[in-house]
Amino acid sequence: MKTEIPKDLPKLDIPDNWVAGTHIGKDILNMYTNFPCRIKAGIFVLCLQGEIDVTIDTAHYHVTKNHFSIILPGCIMQILKVEGEVEIYFTGFSSQFIKDMNIIKPTLEIFYVAKTRPVIPLKENIASIFKDYLAVLAKGFASYGQQVNKEVVKHLLLTLIYTVGDIYKEVSTEKAFNGKSEKIASDFIRLVMQYYSKERNVSFYANKLGITQAHLSTTVRQVTGKTCVEIISSMVIMDAKAQLKSTDASIQSIAFSLNFTNMSFFGKYFKRHAGMGPQEYRNT
Repeated sequence: MKTEIPKDLPKLDIPDNWVAGTHIGKDILNMYTNFPCRIKAGIFVLCLQGEIDVTIDTAHYHVTKNHFSIILPGCIMQILKVEGEVEIYFTGFSSQFIKDMNIIKPTLEIFYVAKTRPVIPLKENIASIFKDYLAVLAKGFASYGQQVNKEVVKHLLLTLIYTVGDIYKEVSTEKAFNGKSEKIASDFIRLVMQYYSKERNVSFYANKLGITQAHLSTTVRQVTGKTCVEIISSMVIMDAKAQLKSTDASIQSIAFSLNFTNMSFFGKYFKRHAGMGPQEYRNT
C-alpha cells in the first residue's frame, strides 16, 4: 500500500550557499524523528558509525557504516530511529545556490540514478577517500565559510556529483545484469535517459530493443517494480522540474524542449505526475 505524503510539510533548506561538517550527533538527528520534512537543499552524507533508519520518498533505508546517502532537492525524508554512537560527515548546498549555478540539467542522468537509489554502500577504501574529501570541505567551511567564491563552491559540488556518478556505475557493474530480463531492463533505462526528451511511447523503446511492447512492459515491471511509463515520466518530470527551478525559460519553451505539442498538454501531464501545475511548482 502506497503511503500518502501530505502536501504541507516542514521545509528544510540551508540559509547560505553551502555548509560542511563532521559533527552531526544523535541529539541533532533525533530532532527530525517526529515528522517528515521536505528537503529543499542538496545534501551528501557519509555514515562512518552508528545506525539510522530513515524513509526517503516513502522508501525505507537502513543506513550504517560506510553508507553514502544523497538527499536530493524535493525529497521527503523522515528519520525513524537512531542507534549507537553516530559519526557522520556531510556537506550540503542550498536550493537557491543549486538554482543559481544551474547544475541539475547537465547532471540529470546522475540525479535520476541517485533518486532511484539514494543510499549506497561503499567499499572501505572508497569510504576513506570520501571521508578525507568531506573532512577537507569541513575544514574549509570552518575557516572561510561563505567567503569562498561561488564558482569554487560550484566546482566542489560538481566534483562530488561526478564522483558519485562513477561510484554508482561501479556498484551497478558489481551487481551485474546476469539474466536476460535484467539486461532488457537495464538497456531500457539507458535508452530512456537518451531519448526521454523526444519519445514517451513505450513502443519506440520496444522497437529499439527488438522486442514486443508487451514483453518489454512485463519484463521491466518484474525487474524494477515500476512500469515503463513510470520510468519514462519520472525522467521527463525531473527534467521539467530542473528547468522550472533552475532557469528562467518560459513554460512554453520548456514544453517544446520536452516534445510536447502545446502548453495545455504539458500542463496536464506535469500536474498528473507532479501533483501541481508547472507554474505552481515554479512558484513554490
